[in-house]
Amino acid sequence: MFEKLAEIICNYVEVEPSDIHEDSRFMEDLGFTSFDFMSMLGELEDEFDIEIDQRDVSDIRTVGQAAEYLEKLAG
Repeated sequence: MFEKLAEIICNYVEVEPSDIHEDSRFMEDLGFTSFDFMSMLGELEDEFDIEIDQRDVSDIRTVGQAAEYLEKLAG
């Protein structure tokens, strides 16, 4: 899940997959804007056929947290 998430992240910000780590923060470390983040969430929903609860998203700060959340939703 982490590797696929890293690939998708690279569609939104100028960063190499090798520079994305579990503790990388979306805004502070990877340079996401709020719009980038919300757009990525839409792509993740399509890619994994899941529905992301916007209330849960507010607690996700790092790539590792996002990967864990996606794994939980994807079952």
